[in-house]
Amino acid sequence: MFKFILVFLSFFVVLFGKDFTVASYNVENLFDLTKQGTEYKEYLPYTKYWNKKSYKIKLKNISKVINDLDSDILALQEVESDIALTELLKLTLKYKYFKFLKNKSSSIGLAILSKYPIVRTKRIIVNKRDKYSRDILKATINIDNKPLIVYINHWRSKRAKESKRIVYATALKNELSTLDSFTDYLIVGDLNSNYDEFLTFKYNRKLNDTYGITAINQVLNTTINENFITKKDILTFSKNVNYNLWLDLNKKDRFSSRYKGSFDTPDNIILSKGLFDNKNISYKDNSFGVFRPYYLYKNKQIVRWNRYKNSGYSDHLPIYATFSTSKQTKKSSTTLLSKIDKLYTINELYRIQQIVKPIRLKNIIVIYMAKNMAIIKQKNNRSIMVYNPPLNMRIGYKYDITVDKIDEYHGLKEIKELSYVENKVKYDDYKSLYLDANSIDLFDERNQNEIIINLKGRYKKGYLYFAKDGKINKIKLYFKSKEYQPQKEKNITIKTGHLSVYKSRIQIVIYKRNDFI
Repeated sequence: MFKFILVFLSFFVVLFGKDFTVASYNVENLFDLTKQGTEYKEYLPYTKYWNKKSYKIKLKNISKVINDLDSDILALQEVESDIALTELLKLTLKYKYFKFLKNKSSSIGLAILSKYPIVRTKRIIVNKRDKYSRDILKATINIDNKPLIVYINHWRSKRAKESKRIVYATALKNELSTLDSFTDYLIVGDLNSNYDEFLTFKYNRKLNDTYGITAINQVLNTTINENFITKKDILTFSKNVNYNLWLDLNKKDRFSSRYKGSFDTPDNIILSKGLFDNKNISYKDNSFGVFRPYYLYKNKQIVRWNRYKNSGYSDHLPIYATFSTSKQTKKSSTTLLSKIDKLYTINELYRIQQIVKPIRLKNIIVIYMAKNMAIIKQKNNRSIMVYNPPLNMRIGYKYDITVDKIDEYHGLKEIKELSYVENKVKYDDYKSLYLDANSIDLFDERNQNEIIINLKGRYKKGYLYFAKDGKINKIKLYFKSKEYQPQKEKNITIKTGHLSVYKSRIQIVIYKRNDFI
């Protein structure tokens, strides 16, 4: 009877498979109390702000996150030692299998914790000559007798130029080239790179020493020709390409860290083609998320560790995704809409990452135009910017159009290419589609690309200070031409301003001198 039950359970697992979750968490400076000579000076053992009390609180807080997250496989970054890891594991009691990796000259290392057997590990050397480099940990995990390879990373921070991160991606790419093209693997960890790094860093002279080439996008092939690899097309590529799970989320939810007010995605889970071929191990569609319970994220701020108060957690939020050893039912993806015979709205266009087949929009109205741009809007719908609009487009007219390419420029959604513009009809009341700045939330990203009116305030050092709801607010004001920009403090009224986004920050763009008085 017992043997029968075992056989039945084995058959049940094979038939229905097993779901499991993989997560990644940068725990921010989990140092122990043993002096090793590589500590950051603020974490030297038994000092005023790093002692037995603070160490115990930090361990307790991080273990709470790990216990509440309850992932089956967990990659950790910024753990100082196997001593600190062992102390942390005593408070979790969830993981039978684990591995720690650190270079001798490094202050912090990597770890992987697993409820499933880790059958093999490997150190992938990044740069023998760079004492600041951190090697990559490769772990092969057995799940229902099916192997999953997890690469745990912690790349150089943005105190260093992009070439330093290119070294990590190149070492990883060389390793991946030895695998079968449909191997099930994950690239996880703190890459110190946004999922759209090729857009956000391109014009940053402090970082861009690689002629626009980024480690995460061009070297790891999460983009091809500046288009994201999508779930829809990943299996069509003969070369080794990868899918970044940040694309599964709405743009407003894409962040695991904040730096200088910017919402960033340094933590990544990147998937191989093999996780979409419906064999062995598969990604469960739209299961990616950011773990942000009330105690980790309050008032739009991450509750990071405060060593002066002995409170908080980390400056990163954990990210996670679910996988399965069973076959997955194909679902239509919201990241790609490809039927040209269907009419879409501009609102739907904001949910698309890449266009495979042209998309038709009907009854769009050109409500604003300036050099190299136009703002189009559908009545009772959203606005979007068209970059380099066709010459036959005119302000105050209604059209049917076909969209061939969309993009995000530093976070701002825009149409890059149109192939068809027809049905020109005059629309005299186009200014009625402008939004009164006093009746909307200027900082709500759903209002991006709208033309706003009637905003009064005082211009000072690049910002407009304005009163609303009994408070003084400020918003970045960007003038396309410096000759329009006030040279000193001045009260102004914006007659027509473009509500834009730049590096995740809302701003108002002024294109013409008569846009304000």
